[in-house]
Amino acid sequence: MRVIPEVAITPVAFVRAIVAAYQRYGKDPGPALRQVRITPEFLADPQNRVTGSQMEILFGIAIQELDDEALGWFSRRLPWGSYGMLCRAALGSPTLEVALKRWCRYHGLLTDDITLNFTVPRTAASIAIQVHRDLGEMTEFCCATLFRYLLGYACWAINSRIPLLEACFPFAVPEHVSVYQALFPGPLHFGTRAARISFDPQYAALPIRRDDRALNKMLQHALPLTMFPYRRDRLLVQRVRESLRMRPEGLHTGESLAKDLHVSPRTLHRQLQEEGASLQALKNEVRRDRAVELLNRTSRPIKQVARAVGFLNEKSFSRAFKQWTGATPESVREKGRYFVS
Repeated sequence: MRVIPEVAITPVAFVRAIVAAYQRYGKDPGPALRQVRITPEFLADPQNRVTGSQMEILFGIAIQELDDEALGWFSRRLPWGSYGMLCRAALGSPTLEVALKRWCRYHGLLTDDITLNFTVPRTAASIAIQVHRDLGEMTEFCCATLFRYLLGYACWAINSRIPLLEACFPFAVPEHVSVYQALFPGPLHFGTRAARISFDPQYAALPIRRDDRALNKMLQHALPLTMFPYRRDRLLVQRVRESLRMRPEGLHTGESLAKDLHVSPRTLHRQLQEEGASLQALKNEVRRDRAVELLNRTSRPIKQVARAVGFLNEKSFSRAFKQWTGATPESVREKGRYFVS
C-alpha cells in the first residue's frame, strides 16, 4: 500500500514561539528540536512549515520539560495537566453552552493575565479573549492556540464539527495567513480590537456526548484536536435547509452550497449521506414547503409560484409538485388547507 506523505502546514513561527518559551525558562530547546528533526537553518527561514506530527511531538515535549502548558504566555506557569483539568471540570455539563462557560470561568483560576468570555446572544455564540497584560511576541501563538484548544474541545464534546461565522485576531495579517485558513475555516479578520471566534448558537444548545472514559482516551492524544478541523457536523442537514430557504428560487449546486457552508463538496455529500439525507431531497423539501406557503397564503398566479421556487415553467413545476405532495397546485389552492408535516 502506498503511504501518502504528511503535508507540512504549521508555520515555523509557531515553532519559534516554543523556542522562546525555552529561552524564557533558561533551558536549551536543542534536544527537543533534534527529536523532531528541526535544524537551526530550517528555523531561520520564516517560509518553512512543519508537519502536524512534528508539532504534536515538539509541543508535548515542551509542556512537560518546561512544566508549563501555556509555554511562557503568562506571568506564571500553568503546570502540566492544567488544561486537562479544565476539560474534566466542564465535562459534566448538560450542554455545550454550560461547558464552555465553565471552561472559561475556571481558566480565570489559572491566570489573571487574560480573561476568557463565552456569550450566547441570539445571532452568534462567541468566545473572546480579553488581555490584561502585554503578551508581546507570544500574543499570536497564545490566541491561536487557545482558540484551537477551545474549539477542538467543543467539537469533541458534542461530537460535531462547529463551523465558524468569523475569527478575529488583534494583530496584523501574518505571512503564514494560509495556516489560519486551515485552522479557522470561514471569514478571517486581523487587526481587530479583540480576539474572538463566533459560531451559530444552535451548536451551543447541543448536549455533551462524552464521558470520563472518553476524556481519558482523548487527553492521551489531545493535540490533533487543536490542529485539525473536526469532520462530522451534526447540524449540517439543518444548515443546508437554512441556506436553501434563504434563496428557494436559486439554482443551488453542491459546489455553491459547500462554499457557503465552508466545507468541501465531497464532505458535504458524504456527511449528508451519513445522516440519511441527500442534497436533492433537501432541495425538493424546501421548494415544496415554499410552494405550499405561497399557494395557501398568497394569490400569486401558479406561474409566478413556480418561478419563485426555481422552476422555469408551470408545467414542470406542477409535475414535480404532484410527486412531492400527491396533489396538484390548483387543488391545494382551492382547498387552502394543505399542511406539510
